[in-house]
Amino acid sequence: MKVCEIFTSIQGESSYAGLPCTFIRVAGCNLRCSYCDTKYAYEEGMELTENEIINEVTLIGVNLVAITGGESLFQEGTLHLIERLINDGYKVLIETNGTLSIKDIDNRAIIILDIKTPGSGMLEDMDLSNFDYLKHTDEIKFVITNRNDYEWSKGMIHKYRLKSRCDVLFSPAFGILAPESLIKWMLEDRLDVRLNLQMHKYIYGADRRGV
Repeated sequence: MKVCEIFTSIQGESSYAGLPCTFIRVAGCNLRCSYCDTKYAYEEGMELTENEIINEVTLIGVNLVAITGGESLFQEGTLHLIERLINDGYKVLIETNGTLSIKDIDNRAIIILDIKTPGSGMLEDMDLSNFDYLKHTDEIKFVITNRNDYEWSKGMIHKYRLKSRCDVLFSPAFGILAPESLIKWMLEDRLDVRLNLQMHKYIYGADRRGV
């Protein structure tokens, strides 16, 4: 597998935010979102065997592991790596951009499915059949860039009854939409979703890698 980086930090997003977590960032992505904050993962990386990845994770010694990208499912070896990590006793989060099928992901993993809003510029690439494979332990994330994204995301929640499937996260695009604005809209609408701030960026800054 081509891996951009392996590092340990706190998990900055999802309902697991604040927990120590080892990140496996795979290289490559099939999208070019307007607000992408990991463009270096498009191409940058080194070829590692599954055993080399597992050994690195074992040496780090943190139970929570997140596989991310780029796009985590872009590498063919990701599905087997997830299974291997779980069999070895790790809790695995898989962060994926919603364009590739999640059907064959080990059902013991926790999927964090990113639904691309109009502001991402990648809406047309979404595979909405992924909704059929979500478990109650999974999470759906919308990155919101403006009020139009917010209203569109609200519509998606109601149209596909997403709250009945799993937890839903609304994340203000960092440096684009003020969190206060998103919070205001959510409270006005009494919208039952979780605010998802990228905690690591507020702690370490937006441009620091490996945190």
